Amino acid sequence: MSDANYKVWTTKSLADRYLTGVRGAVPLANEQFDIIMRLVRMNNKPVKTFLDIGSGDGILSSVLLSEYPYAKGVLLDISEHMLEAAQQKLNDFKDNLKFLVYDYSNIDWVKKVKCEFLFDVIISGLSIHHQPDNRKKELYSEIFELLSPGGIFINLEHVSSPTEWVSSLFHDCFVDSLFELHKMKNPAITKEQIADGLYNRPDKEANILAPVEEQCGWLREIGFCDVDCYFKIYEHAIFGGRKA
Repeated sequence: MSDANYKVWTTKSLADRYLTGVRGAVPLANEQFDIIMRLVRMNNKPVKTFLDIGSGDGILSSVLLSEYPYAKGVLLDISEHMLEAAQQKLNDFKDNLKFLVYDYSNIDWVKKVKCEFLFDVIISGLSIHHQPDNRKKELYSEIFELLSPGGIFINLEHVSSPTEWVSSLFHDCFVDSLFELHKMKNPAITKEQIADGLYNRPDKEANILAPVEEQCGWLREIGFCDVDCYFKIYEHAIFGGRKA
């Protein structure tokens, strides 16, 4: 993948477009947050530390901190604009948080986030799919090493569909969600305009999607236990595993 693809996310225009016009339309977002928190709770490990990879504006960190407000966290993202939004969102927790602008496609990212502690929870939301498959696998190994014993990795991710027909189901669902979101702001907008914007969006070529089953296989090979796809709606999946 060339730098020109995924680094489009460093631009303020794309960050603003995503935060104001896309993320709010993610299908079943609240249900996904609930599943993530159930996984964290069921892990039966005190959450003292966490890492949010590709954190964006800190939405997953916000969900985690709502239940574990004293946890120390590191938020990592390539976009300075996204992290500025995260700092505003999480201002009440700022004394316990570290915000890092860095590109985790570089293997030395681990040195940047490594603190005096390992992480009890590592989360990522709709970010890792921008990396080539070989880098995804390396990244999962690096995440495994950063987890504390008994820690959990949870990845809310955009994954590939097995066929074009299944992919069309996801796009149809997403167009409907986007339309419902945007027509409240602009009643004159049409579903065709929404679909055109989705299919021709500037970040589309930055996506390198992989099957969730294959990625779960990588996690098992690395040494994660209790690996599964815990939730899936078309091309959005929650999967991960624990470090025994």
